[in-house]
Amino acid sequence: MCSNCDGEGLGRRDFLKVGAGLLAFGLGGASWPARAAEGAATPLTLDESLAALKSGNERYISHPELCSIDLAAQRNAVAAHQAPWATIISCADSRVPPELIFGGHGVGELFVARNAGNLVDTATLGTVEYGAAVLGSPLIVVLAHTSCGAVKAACDVVTKNATYPGAIGPMIEPILPAAIAVRSQPGDFVDNTAKESARRTAMRLTASSKLLAGLTKAGRLKIVAAIYDLQTGTVTYIE
Repeated sequence: MCSNCDGEGLGRRDFLKVGAGLLAFGLGGASWPARAAEGAATPLTLDESLAALKSGNERYISHPELCSIDLAAQRNAVAAHQAPWATIISCADSRVPPELIFGGHGVGELFVARNAGNLVDTATLGTVEYGAAVLGSPLIVVLAHTSCGAVKAACDVVTKNATYPGAIGPMIEPILPAAIAVRSQPGDFVDNTAKESARRTAMRLTASSKLLAGLTKAGRLKIVAAIYDLQTGTVTYIE
């Protein structure tokens, strides 16, 4: 499923073609040079980036065999600059590694922020802003997953008035409105909450960030929500 599997994967040259010139964003009176760390940004469009993730997940499901990737060559190729073609806000769950579930990508392709519950705090918001405005990543995916522990904890707060030690309670607070909103819906409460929370988080990104809102309005950024099924390996996009 990686780029060296007899043509099964998409080679790095398909993603890291060098474009001419620097990409600049003029937002809110400020100029944001998307220098991609002194290199050109990805040439992939919004739709091409999303299609690459979808086809990669299909390979992950249909051809899950592991193979050898020349990581040394990839590391050398991106040591001087990075031009990721997608940004993923993912849960920290060890069973949800974005580079693998989207097709076995190597270094320099995905810009990933991970935390329990795939939430967006100040650090994560700044991270995805950097990915979009400075590195030129044209796509942000808020990636939830089934049977999420952080989401289950939030659901237990709603249904059982559960409490948690340390910073765990405050951490899951942003999930509570989603849990309350879907509590009476049919189906799995935890998974319904995970989907609703991811959808709301994706919507809040542009509401919380003038920078991301400007890029989206200009047609230079797409933000979507999705959920990964731990059992099947399938990524489903949420409308």
